[in-house]
Amino acid sequence: MNVKKPFYGVMALTVAAGLAACSSEPDENTNTGGGGEGAEESGQGGDLVVAMNADIVALDPHQVNDVPSGQVQGQVYEGLIEFDENMELQPVLAKGYEWNDEGTALTFQLQEGIKFHDGAEFNAEAVKKNIERITDEALASQRAFLFEEISEINVINDYEIEFVTEEPFAPLIYSFAHNAGFMISPDVIDADYAAMENGEQPSTEVNANPAGTGYFKYESGQIGSSELVFKKNEEYWGEPAKLDSVTFKTVPDGNTRLAELETGSSHFIEPLDVSGVAQLEATDGAHLLETESISASYFGFNVEKEPFDDVRVRQAIAMAIDKNVIANDILDGFELPATSPVSPGVIGHDPNAEPLPYDVDAAKELLAEAGYEDGFEVTLSTNDSAARVDLAQYIQNQLADLNITVDINIQEWATYLDATGNGEHEMFILGWSSATGDADYALAPLFHSDSMGEPGNRSFYSNPELDAILDEAAKEVDEDKRNELYAEAQAILNEEVPVVFTTTKNYLNGVRDEVKNIAVSPSGDFLFHDTYIEQ
Repeated sequence: MNVKKPFYGVMALTVAAGLAACSSEPDENTNTGGGGEGAEESGQGGDLVVAMNADIVALDPHQVNDVPSGQVQGQVYEGLIEFDENMELQPVLAKGYEWNDEGTALTFQLQEGIKFHDGAEFNAEAVKKNIERITDEALASQRAFLFEEISEINVINDYEIEFVTEEPFAPLIYSFAHNAGFMISPDVIDADYAAMENGEQPSTEVNANPAGTGYFKYESGQIGSSELVFKKNEEYWGEPAKLDSVTFKTVPDGNTRLAELETGSSHFIEPLDVSGVAQLEATDGAHLLETESISASYFGFNVEKEPFDDVRVRQAIAMAIDKNVIANDILDGFELPATSPVSPGVIGHDPNAEPLPYDVDAAKELLAEAGYEDGFEVTLSTNDSAARVDLAQYIQNQLADLNITVDINIQEWATYLDATGNGEHEMFILGWSSATGDADYALAPLFHSDSMGEPGNRSFYSNPELDAILDEAAKEVDEDKRNELYAEAQAILNEEVPVVFTTTKNYLNGVRDEVKNIAVSPSGDFLFHDTYIEQ
């Protein structure tokens, strides 16, 4: 995977872009560019139906931090820049960007003549209002940490804006490529603040009337409803989408999703369970889409609860779990054993990181040393994902060898996120996509003490030494020194194991054969710009 590193020697380079959202011309194998009149003349278009395993939590990109919500939000909103399917930065609402020599001021040159779906103007003031909103304590955004180092926002003119930090902050450019940097109509933001003054919860207006600049527009459906529909934005500022519409519907059961694909009731399923791959491959009219990712799966501990406040207990459980069995047997070789919390392909990944070994005898010795030779009872929580339930059952079986009795608690997605965000769990299973392509986002949300709870640190882990390393790495502009700091951080986390990363994911999706030019990014975003259904 080729990951662009714009901060080091390239950050001062202004990125050029044409009228389209991305700078390259489309071809049959790329997701950039679009269809327009040519697509209509050739019979391309169609209504894409996507079956997902979970309801999304919100249509407000400033508010929540879960992958399903981001996948849907990406159809409505755009940011200043984005990652393409090779995790290289591409201009979108910005024509280019540049850093000052000190690395403390990031300036964007913006596209002109763009309107939001509700007719509001896109300009520097709109960008300023968006970033001020996501960092507003009244919103209590789970994603505020991505932009909290910004100390000053300067509107230079209508189409140029500068973001200033007190010290160099290398991850900032990647934060703008994250979907937390999606731009919402300033009129909708104003309406949302007005609703808050009238006693409504934050995001009420944004969720009800999502308006971005994207190539699809919100059409119908509510948060928690069975379907959300987005229509083609005929007035899109760049090349319009080829599809006429995209419908997202919730189908929690993996077998049912696969049946929907087989019958043509759905065109794309997210995810395809590993157990369904063989059936899909034997199905006429559909195929497997497999995408290498920068995401990983993990199980973790609430370290504020006994006995997980004892590192020896966490280490013992980590050493009782064989990652090779998970990767090769449970996941049929579609994922790789993880070696650290930073996935390969993410800037700052340490290829020499050494996780704790699989060693059941050593695990028993550690438990005895910690005073738990006779074991204990624990509840392992997960959402209703088939792969995660399978992992939970494997952990349950393995820990029985340590006299640990595991009760599995399966919850639906939104409830599960609330419970783990509030610290109601003991052990839990989740995944993490390093969506900015940088180790800061791979580590700080999950392990920095400032990120406890909903922002990502659901293990409620606190280590002042690690905090200091992560803070220093974020300010370091020398690539080699920064990588050394992240290697230190990964070594600490592999030793203290507040969470245990099990596998680096490959995304598995089922696709109808008539669907063309569909792709998923390494961070898990759906790339539907060039997608169409062959008529």
